[in-house]
Amino acid sequence: MPDTPGASALLTGYLEECRSRVLEEIRRMVPSERPQAAFLYELMLEYPLREAKGLRPALCIATCRALGGTLEAALRPAAALELYHNAFLIHDDIEDESQLRRGRPTLHHLHGVPVAINVGDAMLALSLQPLLDNIGFIGLGPSLRILQAVARMARESAEGQALELEWIRQGQWALEDEDYVRMVEQKTCWYSFITPVTVGAIAARQNAQRTEQLAEFARCLGIAFQIQDDVLNLSGEVGAYGKEIGGDLWEGKRTLMLLHMMRHASAEERAEAERILSLPRPGVRSPPQAPLLEPLLDQLVGQGELTPEGRERLRHALAESQSPVGEKTPEQVRFLLELIHRHGSLDYARQVARDWLRRAEESFAACEGWLLPSKHRHLLQALLTYVLERVK
Repeated sequence: MPDTPGASALLTGYLEECRSRVLEEIRRMVPSERPQAAFLYELMLEYPLREAKGLRPALCIATCRALGGTLEAALRPAAALELYHNAFLIHDDIEDESQLRRGRPTLHHLHGVPVAINVGDAMLALSLQPLLDNIGFIGLGPSLRILQAVARMARESAEGQALELEWIRQGQWALEDEDYVRMVEQKTCWYSFITPVTVGAIAARQNAQRTEQLAEFARCLGIAFQIQDDVLNLSGEVGAYGKEIGGDLWEGKRTLMLLHMMRHASAEERAEAERILSLPRPGVRSPPQAPLLEPLLDQLVGQGELTPEGRERLRHALAESQSPVGEKTPEQVRFLLELIHRHGSLDYARQVARDWLRRAEESFAACEGWLLPSKHRHLLQALLTYVLERVK
């Protein structure tokens, strides 16, 4: 669909309508008569009620309707996926030590890590009920297939996150574009694109072949989306992007442009970049609690299992371990960003995103003939433009 004012208005209006319907459903899902856990359920609505596009439920609903399904068949799964999404965001923010989400402090910064983890866990548990409730609307078989799709989504997303965390933990930089795409497909595409489209197709009782064709369109669209999201992280504005600008550099994430820069940097530049990226962001590491070990050391000496000289050596080593840990500075992050600009890595990432978007267009064209002419089909098509030019 051409990027016309009409297409933009359709996209904006459709997303807003789907988000409104889904938020109503989420409010119904969250218990209101459990005073012993009122604080928990209030916090469940913290992220969903923040300003957002609601892309995932819109994808689910638009796919179902474009295949002749009803809103009632797609609404509960769409709400469950949105609840899953926000639960993942809470956990992801903790794992990435992020400070902002949708323009406001992350949940763990507001209420602490234990509370945030518990809220995310409760949201994941609560999201199962609407999938079971949907049996009465679409039948047992389709409902079970949707549960299977959501189960795979959860596994793929966790594996993708684990892969990225392992790269960071091991200081791994010998990575190619294919490694990044594999990680993004698991971490982002399955729960943000592939599963919403797949669930929408199942809710409309579509056959497996056509469902797989739509899933391929969603996969390509999702990869382009994530690349552009990474670009925005380094070039957007906080008010428009909704997350911390430059956060990926503070966190040391393996983005397409960072991998490109590392491949093209000089040996000296790469060594300095790796050194900076190995440092934690300020305020995320607590020093070891050595005083807690003093009674144990005294006990071991008293029992003859440790000599006084050994105790002093251990005390010295513990004191050294408590010395201030190097942390990234704003100047170092600016240095990384300058390297990315110097080696044309942002432009490279934008071009790769456009390539994936072209693949998504080709996949959509293969499906267009059997999608019902409607605003729902137009919405799916308009997303091709939105993904590359969006402002979140």
